[in-house]
Amino acid sequence: MNRLLLLVLSTMGFWAAPSKADVKVTAEGKDSIRFDIDGKLFTRLHIGGAVAKPYLWPIVSSEGVSLTRAWPMEPVQPGSAEKTTDHKHQKSAWFCHGDVKAEGLETVKKKGIEGVDFWSEDGAHGKIRVNYIKMGTDFATLELDWLSADNKTILGEIRTYRVAKGTDGQRLIVMETKLMAGVHNLTFEDTKEGSFGIRVRDVMAEKGKGILTSSEGKTREPNIWGKRLDWVDYSGEVDGNKAGLTVMADPKNPFPSCWHARGYGLLAANPFGRAKSGFPAMRGNNDLVKLPSGDSLKLRFAILVHPGNAETGKVAQGFEWFKGL
Repeated sequence: MNRLLLLVLSTMGFWAAPSKADVKVTAEGKDSIRFDIDGKLFTRLHIGGAVAKPYLWPIVSSEGVSLTRAWPMEPVQPGSAEKTTDHKHQKSAWFCHGDVKAEGLETVKKKGIEGVDFWSEDGAHGKIRVNYIKMGTDFATLELDWLSADNKTILGEIRTYRVAKGTDGQRLIVMETKLMAGVHNLTFEDTKEGSFGIRVRDVMAEKGKGILTSSEGKTREPNIWGKRLDWVDYSGEVDGNKAGLTVMADPKNPFPSCWHARGYGLLAANPFGRAKSGFPAMRGNNDLVKLPSGDSLKLRFAILVHPGNAETGKVAQGFEWFKGL
């Protein structure tokens, strides 16, 4: 991670080494952290006590277009092409999991959940709270607690967001997390509701005029949902600009991700779902991810922002860039 803005795969020839002068990270009071590229807002990390979990919003292209859904942070405007008000927990871009169990710890129960639900924001859902923040030129590191609805600590986390500027309009958000078990053994229960996700604007969704594309070159939800893939892209036309967002999973992650990719605009990489999740790639696999007391788990994901679609936006090259950082 500390090499993020150094040079990438010189054999590629496509990516130049950006200067850290292109990127700026600043705190905006206690509730948000701002990431600028070339003096303009790229994204903002919302961390205030009123939010259930940290989320990035907006995520802005090099053309100045916001690509993720603004609801529920902003009301739907009359006459707008952006109309959906479903899944209030899908706030632009986030990381969590829908069922985490601290073995031996009694918490408020929610129907259908073995441990604590950090995905939804209904009923007895969990909360992810910030304890400490460290910022540098191009990064923000957060020390976090994952808490049950009755404020019992389920796990600890150290999470870092870094941003980088590529060439030809490409921008990158890299998230690296270290999930830490405390005095209780942890189980990341089997659910499709996870984990590193985005919700694109309605006009970019497949139910709008957008398209999902996978690292295997397949398109459309039926060919992508629940498959094991390196990356999945969501592209479309927004305010007259063709652009896309690609969610990427580091192949060095100890558990590969399956994709909770939906035509209504959701795109999430899930390393924890197994047979019960319904993911076709995990049929017959009941080997849950467990984290013994005192152990930790590191995972790394990214969001590539690019012009055009997966092909014209050179997403495959962007994935090599991400891997080499």
